Amino acid sequence: MNKETKQQQVAELHDKLTRAKAVFLADFRGMNVDQATTLRNELRAASVEYKVVKNTLLELASKETDKESLSPYYAGPTAVAFSYDDPVAAAKVLSKFAKTQANTFKLKAAVLSGKPITVSDIQALADLPSREVLIAKLLGTLNAPVTNFVGVLAAVPGSFVRALNAIKIQKEGN
Repeated sequence: MNKETKQQQVAELHDKLTRAKAVFLADFRGMNVDQATTLRNELRAASVEYKVVKNTLLELASKETDKESLSPYYAGPTAVAFSYDDPVAAAKVLSKFAKTQANTFKLKAAVLSGKPITVSDIQALADLPSREVLIAKLLGTLNAPVTNFVGVLAAVPGSFVRALNAIKIQKEGN
């Protein structure tokens, strides 16, 4: 690669690093083409960009970004996954793949919203429910007080009607 191409790649990587909500690093030694294709397809379905990058270019691109804390992990073959939308989805796909392909694919580290996280943190992130499930739970929690209040308001007239009905039955019986 000539100098101009390298500068262009560093600029592109820098842009991706600054836009990404989460960046995951992995060691992919020993992966075959079928495994790599499977991983790429799963990540693409989760809206995650996956690239194999030279460590020196990645180190230059990460300077002056919140992903600079990943520089100690730029050793050996490095694959980078950029998540622009949902970091949990990316963590789920990467951790599942790392479990099934433990001999060939190992997560190194990640940065989530500017904070470095370890492999165990990535696993904890992967164990979280999806964004949609969390939103549904939040809406259910917000809706519960209103539902309970309506139930209480409806119970007062209902109790009154039942009491009147009981008095009617008692008077009819006498």
